[in-house]
Amino acid sequence: MAVTNQPGRFQPSDFQTGLCDFCDDCGTCFYGLCCYACLGCTVARDMDECCLCGLSVAIRSVYRTRYNINGSLCKDFMVVMCCPICATCQLKRDIDRRKEQNIF
Repeated sequence: MAVTNQPGRFQPSDFQTGLCDFCDDCGTCFYGLCCYACLGCTVARDMDECCLCGLSVAIRSVYRTRYNINGSLCKDFMVVMCCPICATCQLKRDIDRRKEQNIF
């Protein structure tokens, strides 16, 4: 019998909300629109990173890798550069959901 999955690893998934699912958490959306830099600092603090990293492509890529979320560095770059508020809000929503599920 062949082993097809490494022990302790979980299957790749997607973010728990879509990029433009603003209504899933209106508070986070409003926070991002009113104070985008503050939202970035909140995301960075959640991930135990420097506040300046919260709005970067790197933090999205690190998060995606940590939770085995489908995507690529190129896609992360395009999402963050083309729609930075949406990308940061999506990341914050995902963090909050994982906290609620006790998997963060």
